[in-house]
This record gives sequence, structure tokens and C-alpha cells, in this order.
Amino acid sequence: MSRRRHSDGDDGGQSHKRRRTSEPIEIEDRLESLICRVGEKSTSSLESNLEGLAGVLEADLPNYKNKILRILCAVARLLPEKLTVYTTLVGLLNARNYNFGGEFVEAMIRQLKETLKANLYTEALYLVRFLSDLVNCHVIAAPSMVAMFENFVSVTQEEDVPQVRSDWFVYVVLSSLPWVGKELYEKKDVEMDRLLNQIDGYLKRRLKTHVPMLQVWTAEKPHPQEEYLDCLWAQIQKLKKDRWQERHILRPYIAFDSVLCEALQHNLPPFTPPAHTPDCQYPVPRVVFRVFDYTDAPEGPVMPGSHSVERFVIEENLHNIIKSHWKERKTCAAQLLSYPGKNKIPLNYHIVEVIFGELFQLPCPPHIDVMYTTLLIELCKLQPGSLPQVLAQATEMMYMRLDTMNTTCIDRLLNWFSHHLSNFQFRWSWDDWADCLAMDADKPKPKFVKEVLEKCMRLSYHQRIVDIVPPTFSALIPAEPIFFYKYQDEANSALPGYAVAITVGNAIKNRASNEEILTVLKDVPNPNQEDDDDEGEGFNPLKIEVFLQTLLHLAAKSFSHSFSALAKFHEILKALTDCDEGKLHILRVVYEVWRNHPQMISVLVDKLIRTQIVDCAAVANWLFSPNMAHEFTRFYVWEILHSTIRKMNKHVQKIQKELEEAKEKLEKQQHKKQKDSGDEEDMERNSEDEDGQLEEQIERLQEKVESAQSEQKNLFLVIFQRFIMMLTEHLVRCETGSVDFNTPWYKNCIERLQQIFLMHHVTIQQYVGTLENLLFTAELDHHILAVYQQFCALQL
Repeated sequence: MSRRRHSDGDDGGQSHKRRRTSEPIEIEDRLESLICRVGEKSTSSLESNLEGLAGVLEADLPNYKNKILRILCAVARLLPEKLTVYTTLVGLLNARNYNFGGEFVEAMIRQLKETLKANLYTEALYLVRFLSDLVNCHVIAAPSMVAMFENFVSVTQEEDVPQVRSDWFVYVVLSSLPWVGKELYEKKDVEMDRLLNQIDGYLKRRLKTHVPMLQVWTAEKPHPQEEYLDCLWAQIQKLKKDRWQERHILRPYIAFDSVLCEALQHNLPPFTPPAHTPDCQYPVPRVVFRVFDYTDAPEGPVMPGSHSVERFVIEENLHNIIKSHWKERKTCAAQLLSYPGKNKIPLNYHIVEVIFGELFQLPCPPHIDVMYTTLLIELCKLQPGSLPQVLAQATEMMYMRLDTMNTTCIDRLLNWFSHHLSNFQFRWSWDDWADCLAMDADKPKPKFVKEVLEKCMRLSYHQRIVDIVPPTFSALIPAEPIFFYKYQDEANSALPGYAVAITVGNAIKNRASNEEILTVLKDVPNPNQEDDDDEGEGFNPLKIEVFLQTLLHLAAKSFSHSFSALAKFHEILKALTDCDEGKLHILRVVYEVWRNHPQMISVLVDKLIRTQIVDCAAVANWLFSPNMAHEFTRFYVWEILHSTIRKMNKHVQKIQKELEEAKEKLEKQQHKKQKDSGDEEDMERNSEDEDGQLEEQIERLQEKVESAQSEQKNLFLVIFQRFIMMLTEHLVRCETGSVDFNTPWYKNCIERLQQIFLMHHVTIQQYVGTLENLLFTAELDHHILAVYQQFCALQL
């Protein structure tokens, strides 16, 4: 009614109404902006900004209380790097309005329960840390915080729950103590001693089978590769020994102590950790990455020791900044470099170490790999006088330690390094790495340099790489990516199939039909026919060779030419590869003609899978075949294998999603039918027909899902079986010959096995029972079995 009345009036009335309705929205946006931006660069001090903001919010509480509560709960969860700024703000509001403080605490507890239920464990961690810091601001009473921590630690006494569950609750308690430990000890020292003793007992009895699989380096020198809980426990022990004195956390509430200490405190409601269910997905354990210590930053402030709590706080804050801003590299880089207290620490060293720590985190980094590359490039642009030197120092140190570096991390390092070089004209002091030239080509250093140059060539061109690298490195420069066509030279005219290859080439150039080309190919002699006539009829390797070599030769100009050729002659290729041997042979031919161009091999294999000319199991069998043994440790081989597994996994997920959607549709239809049950008979008949069609579709999809899962399981069985065969043969051969089994090849192979488990752990988890019964049995050599046990321990 009011709307009609205004529209009947003049323009002034209409604009007045529009202004009135938009006003609350404008105020809400302004409140959000004020809260989110507090603590950023300003002409006024942080304390005066907080006091002013507390006054503004207090005035707006009567009208916008719910909005303010929502914003404060959101920043507690999403902006952990400004934790103490917001706890101080809440403290000031609580001192002015006790009821609001109580409502905020209740809202935080509700949010904590929701995040735990939704498996958002990182956000839940930030919420608990926020609540603990509210003790310092006299919002929450210390005894109730200790009670919450006791409930968390009691999880370690639960039976038949995964270790990762207990780990998380212990980590939440320990990681909050740098903020609140001093206050809790002053108020409840006996209870806190008991709590820490319980944690100590748990840490001593917990299993650490998973650690070797997650370490960046196998060697403990110069920096120990500590498990995250062990490292944090050592830091907390030192903090306690130092009487909880910590000098790095920004604590703005100290300036308001006289106001805050007068405020009434709230007790946390009793909080029981939610029970474990099969749907709970706890964070995977980590190993703390270290590449620098105080000796590596000779000028300026000293880097805190690895067991000082300051190191934990700095790293935690830098991780939080990356987590909050990773989608905007410029903002992220600027925020990292304007870190509070940057003059007291060697900030560039901390930033570089934290970024590489995330990049090398196993099983997978928190964000996509390329984000770290672009972030480091941005940091180098913002700090051209200092950061590139620290980055070069880190790269040099990692190169020196390649012998003991995890193969998965070496892959990530070479991907980052080649991409980084491509943004800086490929400039590098290659002569400093000349030590690799005197080493065996299978050793990690020469292999790393060769693979980096291979990657650099993908990002430029062959001659550019030849020009930038010193002539002494010629043995490691990738070969020129040329095509090998054996039917090109007339000197090879005696080769079987030579004449047919020339005819096929002319037929393709003259746009002959598929039938005409297949007729020409009938003249190709079958080398298998002498051995077995039946087999000869089904599989003719020479026919595949003649056709595919000729086709790819004519399309060798570019990737797109090759793709078009495969698409155009898809029917012929399918006809030639209708058996497993045919699929394997087509892959051998692709390798034979493009053996100097790994990138072309990768993209062509990808295309062959997408167009279903070859299947995923065929690719796995080809990569593990004796023909590819000499390429087994090359980077591109594993690139192809992981890409193949990912394709298989996506295929299964796609069909599963279609099945779920069809089931939901049927359920909705049946629900609607029940509601409309009083309608006419013919409508019922129509809906029954629709139900029948959907049920048939669901049945078909169910069969497709089962078939795809069977294919997926078979792919993993093929891969793990080949690994076991190769590693067992190597171990037996070394034992028989009384030689050390731990060769560069063995390290690479066993770590590639680890890599398969780590990169696809979610999918492999479904088939653990099958793997245990068929492959990873007690009789298996303990070196191989240990990898499987480490994988299982990640989720136990």
C-alpha cells in the first residue's frame, strides 16, 4: 500500500522513499568497510582507530547489532592475520556493552560447531585462537578457556578414532598458547601443568609412520625435518621455560588495560568436541620446512631459532596472509612485505622460506603451484634490491641438497625455477653449477639441470636455450625437437612398408577417403603372420607404423596440425587399434617419431586418450614397458602418467555426478506425484512413464559407474603391480650381486611410488582393501611395503 501511495505522489516522494530504503544498506556497507580496514595503514595510531571504531559500533548497536555480530564473526574466521586487532575491538565493545559481549561469545561458539561439522578445520582453528585471545581482553574468563582446552585434549583418550583426529585437537590447543599461555598460567597454573603433561604423554605414544613420506629431504642436516606437532611442542616447551615471554605478537589491548580490566567477563558454555564419524576429513599431518637458519642472514636482524615460538608466530602470520590474499598476487606481495614488525626480523628470508614451505608441502600445496611462481615474481619486482638475492641463495641451497630431496619436491622445484627464469630472460649464473658436469648423468644434479633446460625450452625455443647456456653444458642441453620419419629417406626404400608409406602419404595429401586409405594399407605385409596366422589378422604393427608415422609426419608443423590429423583420421586409428597390442603399438610409434620432443609426446598421448583411441591402462603399460625403461626417470613420463590418472578420476566423477543428479530428479518427481495424487488418471500414467524412463537411465548410469570404477581400480592395479615387479627385481639383483640397492634409480623409483600414493590418495583410499589383498601383502619386501604403510598412516 505504501508503495502505491508514493507512486501516486510527485517525484520528490519517490526519490525520498528510494533514499530511505537504501540508507540502511549504505550504513551496513560502511560498517563492513570500517571493520575490515581497521589496522591497515593510517595517519592515526592503531589504538586511536580502535577506540574511534568501538565508539561508532557502540552507537550503531541498537539498529545494526546482528550485522555487526556477523561481520565480527566473519573476520575472526577469515582474517586471522589481524587476530589481536579484532579481539581488542571486541574487548572494547564488551567493556561498553556487556550483553553484546555475551552474544558475541555465543555466536562464536555456534560458528565453531558449524565449522567442525562442515570439516572446515582451518577456520575452526582460527576461531579457537580468537576465543583464547579474548581472555587477554577480559572478555572470556580464563578458567572456562582452560576447561575448553581440557575437553579438546580429552579426545586423545578416545578409542578407535584416527590419530589425525587427536592430532588436530592437540594442535589447536598448542597453537593457541603463544597468544594466551601467560594469562592462563597466571590464573590456572596447576590445571595448565596437568594439561601439558597429558599432551606430553600423547606425543610420546603417537605413531609417526607417515613422516618419511612427507619429508622434503631425507637427510637431517643442516636442518632437521621435524613433524609439525613435535616442532610446535618443542617451541611451547621453550616458551614455558622462558616464563611465557613472547616478543613478536602485536598486542594492542595492552594500551587499553585500564579500561578492559574493569569489564565483566563471560564464561564459555561447556563445549564437547563433536564425535568422530566416517564423514570427518581431518587435516593431513605435515613436516615443518626449513631451508634457512640465523647463519644464512648475515646482515641485519637475526632470524629466530627453529624452536623459538617467535619463528612459529612469524610463519603462522605469513601463511595467514597468503591464505587471505592468494588470489590477488599484487595485494598478497604488498601485504607480505608490509608485515608488522618487519624491522625486527630478516623478513625476506622468512617470506621465501614460507613460500617454498607451502610449495613443497606434501601431499599437495595449499594453493595451485603457479600461484607461488607469480607471487615470487611480484615480490622480486617490489623488492628488486634485496629479494632476488635471497631467492637465488635459497635456490642455490636447494640445488646443493638435491641428492636427498624428495622427487616430488624436485618436480615442483624445476617447474617453479624454469617458469621463474622465463620471466627474467633466462638469466642465471650457470657456471656456479658446473660441478654437475663431472657427475654421472643419472645423479640428481645433472638430471635436474637437464630437466630445467627441457622445461625452459617449452617456454621459449631450442636455439634460445643453446644461446643462454655456457658451451660446457652442451651435454645437458635438450636435443633439437625434430621429427623422425623413417620412410622419408630413399636410402630406406628396402624397409618393409616403404612403398605403401609413400602411397599413403600421397593419398592423405589428395584427400582420399578413409575407405581408400584402408584399402591401400591392406598391402602392408604383416610381420606377425609367420608366427601365428590368427594373431596376424588381428594385429599388424607395421600397418600402424606406416599409417601413423606418415600421418604425423605430414602434420608435424604444429600441435594444432597434429590434433586435426588425429581427429580427421580417428576412424582409421580406431580400426587399427581394436586390441590391446594395437593400443600399445600406437603409443610406441608416437614415442619413436617424437622422441626428441617430450612436450609433443605428452600432448599427443593426452589427445589419444581423450579421443578413446587408447585407454588409460594402455598408457600405464606402455610407460612401464621395457621399451621405455631408458626414459623411466624422465620428468615427462610422470607428467603423462599423472595426467592419465587424473583423466580416469575425472571420468568416474563425471558419471557419478550424472547418476546422483538422475536419482535426485526421480526423487523430486515421486515427491511431486505424492502431492498431486488426487489428479487425473492420464496424468498419473504420464508420470509413471517418466519414472520408468528415469529408472532405466539410472540403471544404465549405475552400470556405467561400476564399469568406470572397475577400469579405475584396474589402472591402479596395473601401476602398482609394475612398480612392485621393477623394484623387487632390482632388490633381488642387488642382493645377489652383493651391491648397494640404494642407487639413484632406486631412489627415484621408490619416491615415484610414494608420489602416486600422495597425489591420488583420496581415490586410492577406496581400493585399500583390494591393494592389501592382492599386492601389498606381508610377503612383499619391507622396503616396498613401508611406502604403503606410510600412505595408510596418513589417515589413521
